[in-house]
Amino acid sequence: MTDNPAHITIEKEVEEFIKKSGRDFRLCTTCGGPAIYPVEYTDPKDSDIVIKMGSSTLYVSRVQARYLRQIEMRMIEKYLRSLK
Repeated sequence: MTDNPAHITIEKEVEEFIKKSGRDFRLCTTCGGPAIYPVEYTDPKDSDIVIKMGSSTLYVSRVQARYLRQIEMRMIEKYLRSLK
């Protein structure tokens, strides 16, 4: 179970992906909308909301958190496409 202080719904697939990856990620703003990337691509900010997922962490931009109701797998797809 995630520790989610923002009470944003997180799709099970997102949580499983992040836990399995063993990495930390950040949900940030891009020109195409909200996207999730590893922290190696976009550094967490002090103002981010921190959501623990097992040994990994999802940092959520406070700017994005105001507009989010659910964190979805489609937000990770941009990162996954960049791996190909």
